[in-house]
Amino acid sequence: MKRYLLTFFTAILPFLTFAQESTSEKFDRLFKDYTGWFVDAIFYEIPFSETFQIPWVLIVLVGGALFFTFYFKLINITGFGTAVRVVQGKYEDIEKHGADTLYGDPTPNEDHNIIETLRDDSAHGEVSHFQALTAALSATVGLGNIAGVAVALSIGGPGATFWMIIAGLLGMASKFAECTLGVKYRDVGEDGTVYGGPMYYLSKGLKEKGAGGLGKILAAVFAVFVIGGSFGGGNMFQANQAAAQFTKLFNFESDNAGMYFGFVMAGLVAIVIIGGIKRIASVTEKIVPFMAGIYVLAALIILGANFTLIDDAFGLIYDGAFTGLGIAGGLVGVMIQGIRRGAFSNEAGVGSAAIAHSAVRTKYPASEGIVALLEPFVDTVVICTMTALVIVITNFDGGFMEYGVEIKEGVEITASAFDTVIPHFSVILTVAVILFAFSTMISWSYYGMQGWAYLFGKGKITDLIYKFLFLIFVIVGASISLGAVIDFSDAMIFAMVVPNIIGVIMLSPVIRKELKKYMNAINKKEDALEDGAEDLTKHM
Repeated sequence: MKRYLLTFFTAILPFLTFAQESTSEKFDRLFKDYTGWFVDAIFYEIPFSETFQIPWVLIVLVGGALFFTFYFKLINITGFGTAVRVVQGKYEDIEKHGADTLYGDPTPNEDHNIIETLRDDSAHGEVSHFQALTAALSATVGLGNIAGVAVALSIGGPGATFWMIIAGLLGMASKFAECTLGVKYRDVGEDGTVYGGPMYYLSKGLKEKGAGGLGKILAAVFAVFVIGGSFGGGNMFQANQAAAQFTKLFNFESDNAGMYFGFVMAGLVAIVIIGGIKRIASVTEKIVPFMAGIYVLAALIILGANFTLIDDAFGLIYDGAFTGLGIAGGLVGVMIQGIRRGAFSNEAGVGSAAIAHSAVRTKYPASEGIVALLEPFVDTVVICTMTALVIVITNFDGGFMEYGVEIKEGVEITASAFDTVIPHFSVILTVAVILFAFSTMISWSYYGMQGWAYLFGKGKITDLIYKFLFLIFVIVGASISLGAVIDFSDAMIFAMVVPNIIGVIMLSPVIRKELKKYMNAINKKEDALEDGAEDLTKHM
């Protein structure tokens, strides 16, 4: 197999070099000619006045988030503490075996049959709550938090940060809803492999509602979009940005440096994704906390060094959020930029995260939905806000950014902000960008493969075909200028919003029922513990 792969890569090497040197721009222009209409349609901005327009897809995202927030009685706030306890493993026993089995009878278990039962891994699934959370976070935490925030601030000013936080808080309800359904309607193969995500809850869930035909159409459309998004924004764009940062860091002048980087990156990605979601999760649970920890620590150091300015920064953010501070479009313009960046960063409502979360080991679908609501909080409310604070505090004198003037290279602006307090941190930031890009690629490979399996069938051959194509796109992405390709793939990612939000809203009563079932299970365990029962999680 290795010999065939080496032969193939040797054969396509001249074509990649030729594409990089001669036809990259031509390909980009040709691609734009054929796909521009789709991009324009997805990101079409509805003109509400002469001064501001709102992308319709943003209205769907925020509208859905508001609906879920109120329908589930502020689950993004009331479920936060429960989510932390679930990730800590406090309810792992009932999630594996059911509360009725373990705590239905609060009398002492004299013959220890229950403890013997715990040896059986009776819950379907492949990964833990924490692994599922980090796998999903790895697809969202990255360039959006580092570069995207700087771009949003350049357009909307400090006030955009406030609305970014609002988008993150609302998105928590969307993540809860879609990830609960991901577990509820997943398929589990004979070998224990889990297949889940919007494709399955759209087709199976809507069939239960008597809308099977609509469900099949929405599921197929979603599968096509998720495959396209995985090859583009979840792959080529990440490889392209990582290659650009790497070659810039080491001052590589060779025209083929990006391509060689692509080969190395493809090899590393291959090692991980061939092993499936278990290996992906085992990698992301190490990379994401590590890199996010370094990034947050650096931000805290800068905020600590400038703690006397933090209140001034929040003052700017608050004033800008409700006045606009001279930003184009005023208050509404600032609001749009903040909400847009927040919603696009955490992907709440897109449905992608439901694919990763569906692989969790649990008997209660709502348990993973509750865990998933932490994702927008970490991604947007914490990391994006820290980035924004660092930029605002270090840019009080307007040294490297003029608010209201859009920038293109957000990583450089964020790096400049960090370098003002931590010299040469831009080097670490470059490494972070590369690692975040890597973790995003491996997570999106899983998303795309699930869509691929839904359309073309489940099996090792089908999986290998998709993974092989994915690795080719890693090399292509690192080798050529993308432009329109990325616009198209971004459009495909956010086109996923349409079938997903329709299905999740229709299935909201099912989600509410699952939430009630899980909370009753938690209450049953806690009542049993109060009556003297032993907490069986310590035997897990």
